[in-house]
Amino acid sequence: MVDVARPTRRHLNADQKRALEAAVVCVFTQQYGRKAQRGVEPNDRRYSREMERKLKQLKPERLDLLMRDDED
Repeated sequence: MVDVARPTRRHLNADQKRALEAAVVCVFTQQYGRKAQRGVEPNDRRYSREMERKLKQLKPERLDLLMRDDED
């Protein structure tokens, strides 16, 4: 998983948790959607398989909220 800057507080409030989840989902979708470079290493698309499994288990509404977190 990608290291995202975590707040220094020990317990996060609901807004901070949602923002952290949205940031992780954003990084994952960028890595997942990146095209492999032609002629370079064929297995260069690295992303978290664990995160992929978790996202597949989410309800579509929750995933949509996480993916559109920064939009108004």
